Amino acid sequence: MGMAVDEESMQSELNRLRRAQGQLSGVIAMIEAGRDCKDVVTQLAAVSRALDRAGFKIVASGMPQCMAAADGTAPPMTEAELEKLFLALA
Repeated sequence: MGMAVDEESMQSELNRLRRAQGQLSGVIAMIEAGRDCKDVVTQLAAVSRALDRAGFKIVASGMPQCMAAADGTAPPMTEAELEKLFLALA
């Protein structure tokens, strides 16, 4: 089942993921340059938070579709399946 979210929400989350991708590239460069451990960990934590936020937002944006079979071809997700999806981000 595809993800049916509005275009503005999708673009916002794609931008968030691209920023996180840039941050991760920066962390890799910091490690390669032998930067201080504290600086690397601080930036890595920022990347992790950005990915977590994006993941939660993407799941939340797709929630109406997950809760009801939007296209009529697949059954809606069960409460247990929704819980598992959220916990995958924890």
